[in-house]
Amino acid sequence: MANTYEPGRVGLLLVDLVNENFSKDGKAYSIYAPEYERLDTVNSLKKLITGVRRQEDVPVFYSRTSFTEEDYTAWRHVSGIHRQMFDSRMFTAGTWNTEFHEELAPQPGDVVLAPHKGLDVLQHTDLEFQLRQRGVEYLAIAGVSGIMAVESTARTAMERGYHVTAFTDAIAAPGGLVTYQAMMRGLNMVSHSVVGVDDFLASLGKSAA
Repeated sequence: MANTYEPGRVGLLLVDLVNENFSKDGKAYSIYAPEYERLDTVNSLKKLITGVRRQEDVPVFYSRTSFTEEDYTAWRHVSGIHRQMFDSRMFTAGTWNTEFHEELAPQPGDVVLAPHKGLDVLQHTDLEFQLRQRGVEYLAIAGVSGIMAVESTARTAMERGYHVTAFTDAIAAPGGLVTYQAMMRGLNMVSHSVVGVDDFLASLGKSAA
């Protein structure tokens, strides 16, 4: 069954489409690469971004992780995922690694959010302020990592009363099929819709019509 979205109330959030994750020289690329290939993640993201930009009144929001040297050395309580990132000096602020991947980068009119250090984009950026300024009620979330930042943000968005859409293909997480299946179960629990890019764009088109 196709979803129905209220025209003028839909937004797309893209999580961590940066060189660290999506360029072959990025430090995290190798852990995602098998899933990128299996799911055709990059092409799905391109199709999603292009399709959304063809719609009227669907803002696109970009978020990215970024750490300073002080973050790497001064935090008192460092979680497991942050330890992995800190030990490898991943997502270093002001470097090529935290620039958006050229094939997936923002264009004029897109909203680039303040960088985040925690997993939850809603909790750690100006996203909610930006959503409210644009009247967004239906939030679609794509990007990486699906089991970390995407799911964390989807859960918070659901709890704050947003209608949440997640994706089966414009997403990835390390760990192969077993992790993917667990990720889909988790996203189905905290989202109102989990669909492929084609179905999402078709629903947008029907809603607009």
